[in-house]
Amino acid sequence: MNLTLSQRLSLVFCFLLLVCCGASAWLQIRANIMHEKEVVQGLSRGLARSIALDAQLMQADDDTTAPGDGLGPAAVRRLFNKLMSVNPSVEVYLLDNDGRIVGHAAPAGHLKRDRVDLAPVRRLLNNEPLPIQGDDPRSERGRKVFSAAVLRAGEQKIGYIYVILQSEEHDRLAARATASSVLRTTLWSMAVVAALVLVAGLIAFRLITRPLHRLTATMRQLDTKADQLALPAPQRGGPRDEIAILEQSFSDMGARINQQWQTMRQLDHERREVVANISHDLRTPLGSIQGYLETLSLKDETLSAEERQRYLGIALSQSQKVGRLAQALFELARLEHGSVQPELEPFSLSDLIQDVFQKFELQARERDIRLMATLPHPAPMVRADLGMIERVLTNLFDNAIRHTPSGGEVEITVRPPADGKVEVSVADNGPGVPAALRDNLFRRPIALQGEYRVGGLGLLTVSRILQLHRSKIELVSEPPSGAVFRFTLDAA
Repeated sequence: MNLTLSQRLSLVFCFLLLVCCGASAWLQIRANIMHEKEVVQGLSRGLARSIALDAQLMQADDDTTAPGDGLGPAAVRRLFNKLMSVNPSVEVYLLDNDGRIVGHAAPAGHLKRDRVDLAPVRRLLNNEPLPIQGDDPRSERGRKVFSAAVLRAGEQKIGYIYVILQSEEHDRLAARATASSVLRTTLWSMAVVAALVLVAGLIAFRLITRPLHRLTATMRQLDTKADQLALPAPQRGGPRDEIAILEQSFSDMGARINQQWQTMRQLDHERREVVANISHDLRTPLGSIQGYLETLSLKDETLSAEERQRYLGIALSQSQKVGRLAQALFELARLEHGSVQPELEPFSLSDLIQDVFQKFELQARERDIRLMATLPHPAPMVRADLGMIERVLTNLFDNAIRHTPSGGEVEITVRPPADGKVEVSVADNGPGVPAALRDNLFRRPIALQGEYRVGGLGLLTVSRILQLHRSKIELVSEPPSGAVFRFTLDAA
């Protein structure tokens, strides 16, 4: 059976309420009974003493006196019958010094014990707090309030007067009266209190669970196709209000979900653009390779040796371009996956720059571009992954040389260490990066913009490598002054 939270709370509350009401009724009835016993015992404390002083107990009669005690059994029975007739709520017994019942007026078969425990009798005679209950001679295990007094013959203690203050007849009448009035009143009062508490509890549960119902309804209406997740405004509450804290947590969760959802949408959009741009980059050289190879296949007999070599050279150049693109994709995938971690080591940044200059020296000479370096003295040492930083400089120089016009220059500048960081910048005097492309320059490959292409896989690779070094690449120039890329490394 599926029950809501409110229904489960209501059922548990009703069960606990019934248990508490039952326990309260039992305690109330028991308290009334104990109060009645205390009052009866307090009022009748001196009853046994009065009976013990009655001279008729010691009078001789036609019966034989009990040996050694001076008591007249017939006189005892006559007196006990008279007392019980005058006050039917009491039962009178005569005990010897050991607690054995030696005199009573009980009908035949009603006496269930022949001895009474004297410990409660001594407690009563010592004036201990009431009520004190003793053995009921007419019950095998029952205990009732009583009155007791020492019976003496002259200076000799010969027994006790033991008076049960709530007789069998009293119990029958009390039970009938209780069933007819007290119990009915108690049950009615318990029912009224239970009904009031139940109504108040259900209203309280409703007020408490209302925010939960609202949050549940909101979460059920969540549409993953929606641009935003609308959660209700959290209620104002104190720092210890659990419901307000829960609503605030849901609101914060909604804000995080919205942020992550927008990020996922943006990443999905960027992924689609990456796939589209890479497909464009691959389609052009692959189409060129296929075209030239088909030409060689169809016109092999009519082509001269020089034309064959030219076609093969073009196809080989295009295949190398495809290979470089595939290698760049492979490197970027490894960096994105997180399988590559930098191996940090100290090295001289000046030596690394000199190696990169030698790599691009021939290409720069062919395009009439000057390579320049501004380095501090002494040469700074950095702590980074040598191979990764070489890849960063290689990609930045390749990007700068490709977009620098003939007769231009590419300059790398290294600033002295400051605050434990070494700043490196690579600048060219090309056309610069258009403002519309700056926001996504290091997030995805940018498509062709007229005759100028920026933001390829090389800059994506640079950005990921520097992120692994707890740094980032920045574009700090404004067109048409050229492009200036800047990043920092930890000083060794």
